[in-house]
This record gives sequence, C-alpha cells and structure tokens, in this order.
Amino acid sequence: MTQNVVRLDEAPLFEVLTVASLFLVALVGTIIAYQAFRGYRRNDSRSMLYLSVGLLLLTVCPFLINVFVTTVISPSQVVTVFLENVSRLLGLLSIMYSLYGRH
Repeated sequence: MTQNVVRLDEAPLFEVLTVASLFLVALVGTIIAYQAFRGYRRNDSRSMLYLSVGLLLLTVCPFLINVFVTTVISPSQVVTVFLENVSRLLGLLSIMYSLYGRH
C-alpha cells in the first residue's frame, strides 16, 4: 500500500487554507468547550456538561476523525464523511439536551 505524501510547499493554497480553517475550528471549539466545562465544575450544572460535550463532538471530533480515518484506517472519503456527520449529529443532540433537557 502506497501513500501519497504531499509536501506543504507543494499543496494548493485552497487545501492549506481548508486544513488551517478546520484546525482553527477545532481549537476555538476546544476553548469554548473548556469554558463550558469550567462552568459545569464551578456551578455543578449538568447542562453545562452536556454543552461542553456537545461542542467537542461538534467541533473537535470531526477534525480528529478526519485526520485519524484518512491517515490510519482508510482513505475512503465516504467513511470519513459519515463518521464526521455522526459526530456532528451527536454534538447537536447533546447541545439540544443541554438547553431543553431535564437535569
């Protein structure tokens, strides 16, 4: 099995900007999720915990899934997109539960 390695200086600008924006989304999502988690610990508010988990599933996990699946498991884009969308759906459900659930 051969893998195509693309050097950063040979990658098209659009691809570099796409990866950079995905990384920034994951970074900002992590910061916001951490603040929500701090709110959970400070106030013992379970809704903040669900918000924190939802934000991680919505922002960080799709990025990690993309990197992990494409580099370790399989370069299949169908599998990657499916797993990313499942993570986003679970994240949105967790955020919705944090807003409307009984805790």
